[in-house]
Amino acid sequence: MSVTEDRNATLETRLSHFPARLIETAPQRAIGYREAGQANADGTLPLVLLHGIGSGAASWVQQLEALGTTRRVFAWDAPGYGESTCVASPSPQADEYASALNEWLDALGIERCVLVGHSLGAIIAGSFAVLQGKRVAGLLLLSPAAGYGAAPEDVRASKRDSRLAMLAELGPQGLAQQRSANMLSPHADEASRDWVRWNMARIVPQGYAQATHLLANADLASDVAKFDGRIAVAVGAEDTITPPASCERIAQAARTRLQIIPRAGHAGYIEAGDACTALIDAFCRTSDGQWSKA
Repeated sequence: MSVTEDRNATLETRLSHFPARLIETAPQRAIGYREAGQANADGTLPLVLLHGIGSGAASWVQQLEALGTTRRVFAWDAPGYGESTCVASPSPQADEYASALNEWLDALGIERCVLVGHSLGAIIAGSFAVLQGKRVAGLLLLSPAAGYGAAPEDVRASKRDSRLAMLAELGPQGLAQQRSANMLSPHADEASRDWVRWNMARIVPQGYAQATHLLANADLASDVAKFDGRIAVAVGAEDTITPPASCERIAQAARTRLQIIPRAGHAGYIEAGDACTALIDAFCRTSDGQWSKA
């Protein structure tokens, strides 16, 4: 076994403690997910984790391990990822994913939660918060993708078509080999690089293509400006995909201060797992407190 295979085997062993599950959310629709922890009587809210465009539920293994000791934690495979049913539209809007998220939470019996969205997951989280604000005790956006919905049509088409062409040319395995390094900072260890590559290699082409259209259609800043609940925005200091300047605009729209995670790139919750987990935990604890007083 190679060193890379050994590192992946170690991570897969850790992941095996949170086996993949599948729940029907509507006739002929289902969502795959992983979960940790148990319901507590002490007022802690469930935590829901939404991954980005090149990832999946498995990427949150560190957070499932650490945060599942004190609360219920759920990480979904977005529609079109893993075994989750695709959304209906070939060029979907964010509200279609938000509707799928709402159905999933209903199926799980989750009335209210702390919602964390990474990258494209932030777009889905933002749309859900606008449409179902009473279910969101706190909204935390990590390296949020802004979307191109407010850009000129030629820009939107260029961004969309170049990503779709790359998918057609490289496929999931090729994307993982050629694009996964962009997700991380130069400080990332080899285990983090292997894990990002492992997750990216497992994307489903149809789901990835729909998510690419979502990215072209979305306007996260517009959504967060409408949300009047508790919100925080954070980004890795060395994120080159959604750099701090881009995330600052989202934070301004959300009327909050941008938090910077040192020595981290786009997938900060993987390469700077301890720092990001501490940030999520602190946000959850504050949200618990505010919810208990409501």
